[in-house]
Amino acid sequence: QVQLVESGGGLVQAGGSLRLSCAASGRTFSDNAMGWFRQAPGKEREFVTAISWNGGSTFYADSVKGRFTISRNNAKNTVYLQMNSLKPEDTAAYYCAAAAATYAMGRSVSSYTYWGQGTQVTVSS
Repeated sequence: QVQLVESGGGLVQAGGSLRLSCAASGRTFSDNAMGWFRQAPGKEREFVTAISWNGGSTFYADSVKGRFTISRNNAKNTVYLQMNSLKPEDTAAYYCAAAAATYAMGRSVSSYTYWGQGTQVTVSS
């Protein structure tokens, strides 16, 4: 059974930092892209960032570029999201996702097959 488990969410003041982790189990994702999405109440799930199977390519939404950094450790089957200079508009549930297709990488929800349960990030002003 494949599981993605996020951790590291919480409450932080504007300008602060958080580091999210997503640990995968049940299969290895060393040949698969992984990504982070977020969803605020009443809004659709939106793309935040993605990383290629070997970490050589990364994509970021314009809203987080320069503030967030995605990375991965294939030996640990884990992907990370370092979030700096957080803003109240970053408040959302953050979801980790993994692609099923080998080496494929995308920005859309449909590009990913496996999803975590989400971790809440709340940024106070």
